[in-house]
Amino acid sequence: MTGRPDVTVVVAVYNTMPYLTECLNSLVGQSIGLDRLEIVAVDDGSTDESSAELDRFAEKYPGTVKVIHQPNSGGPAAPSNRALDVATGRFVYFVGSDDYLGAEALERMVSYADEHNSDVVIGKMVGTNGRYVHQKLYAKNDPDISLYDSYLPFTLANTKLFRRELVEKHHLRFPEDLPVGSDQPFTIEACVRARKISVLSDYTFYYAVKRGDASNITYRANHLARLRCTTSIMKHAASLIEAGPQRDALLKRHFTWELAKLVQDDFPALEPAVRREVCAGIEALADEYLSDALRDDLDVKRRVRISLAQAGAVDELIQAITEEAEHGAPPFHLEGGRAFARYPGFRDQALGLSDRCYELVGEAVPGRLAKSTKLVSVEWDQNGEDPGLDLTVRIGVTGDTSSVVVRLATGAMPKSADKPGARRLPPGHVLPAPEGEFARHITEDGQATVLRGRIPVQALKSKRGVRIYADVAGSTYEIPVRTDGLPMPLTRRWGQTNPHRVSANPNTKGRLVITTAPLWESKSGTGPRLRRMLSRLKRK
Repeated sequence: MTGRPDVTVVVAVYNTMPYLTECLNSLVGQSIGLDRLEIVAVDDGSTDESSAELDRFAEKYPGTVKVIHQPNSGGPAAPSNRALDVATGRFVYFVGSDDYLGAEALERMVSYADEHNSDVVIGKMVGTNGRYVHQKLYAKNDPDISLYDSYLPFTLANTKLFRRELVEKHHLRFPEDLPVGSDQPFTIEACVRARKISVLSDYTFYYAVKRGDASNITYRANHLARLRCTTSIMKHAASLIEAGPQRDALLKRHFTWELAKLVQDDFPALEPAVRREVCAGIEALADEYLSDALRDDLDVKRRVRISLAQAGAVDELIQAITEEAEHGAPPFHLEGGRAFARYPGFRDQALGLSDRCYELVGEAVPGRLAKSTKLVSVEWDQNGEDPGLDLTVRIGVTGDTSSVVVRLATGAMPKSADKPGARRLPPGHVLPAPEGEFARHITEDGQATVLRGRIPVQALKSKRGVRIYADVAGSTYEIPVRTDGLPMPLTRRWGQTNPHRVSANPNTKGRLVITTAPLWESKSGTGPRLRRMLSRLKRK
């Protein structure tokens, strides 16, 4: 290589064969060309074939690939810092040694940085082998985004192009005492101090690989290690950004992601002392950084779990996690036009948590409502002059349920409702007219409302879906009634002048549908034949 390279790629390596080979091939094959590229790979005491593979590439590409061998440090921070000390490129880019780049990645990012005078360029990253990568940042190319009003806080890995002048001016390095998340303080400070941050979304720049044995360092750390690292990251961020909306915008990521992951389904299985320590750590961080505005901005599930941990309510937190894992989300309590999720601790005076902790604040909840709505019983009632279909339906709401009604709807639910099983209706949507009369009562355990009533036969025309409509948290939801394998009544025949048959059955998605059809037509065609057939059956 002659002259100064445009970009130095830093690769921290520890036991990543055979993934390392694909990573290195993707680097030396970059369209930017070997003369504009420097690769600094630091072997952090590998015990597999990684060390030999690095030396093989260094021998094959002596002007481009530089290899440093050092004793194992326990994480990627120390080898990354060692590489930064010897990097010479105008820009520096970090890649995991088990990941790989698109062929044009570096050329495109360097060109964009030069065109827009960007200090940080973020190229679209995707996951492979089931690796999750947050995608909302990559909606479009944008030469100038903000750390505070974009999805950048949810994309804080160091897998970005950084202007090395910025890195050295502020002596940005990776904290070597963090086994997890050591790239976050570096990325956060670089983005806080950058003159311009750009994002490129029109090409797949980076492929993040989940190893077959899930041995990526992110998947190995225990609860207390992750809590300690998150605490350090949040304190560093707070030292750079004063309290207020901008700090909230960044730290929302840590409350909804890192801290929320500490109180997921595996939390109840932890040792009691570890559970208490995790809650104490969350309490300290929430007391320091969880403003009222940020708390309101969390979804209700995370808000309740963080608040229970903050209150030291370990038993209630375990109950909330286990009940939701076993039975799904809790019912909603409707009151005064507001909706509250009835998680453990709701209006428990001993805990003293406010209703606001449990309130749905602008959240869409179709999936939860659909899962808690199901048919309890269905049968035909032919007594009296007004025969009909008797229904009992259970829906997971309590409190002021006067807005909860049963209606019959024509047409299928839109495809957008297929996954959650229900949908939030747009403002101004015209609802079908109510059918029949229904009484409602709250179940004895206070976990649901049961609707019982009858739909008159004369209302059953053509093919109609049985749906619940409910006003929850300021929105109206349309919820199909699921049959869940409940036996359906036999098809019935009604009417003398215009006889017809009525059936109640689940459709292909397991939702209750009522179908009405005439037994014959009044004019010539199949009608006469059906009448003759019925006449013969009567004579027999």
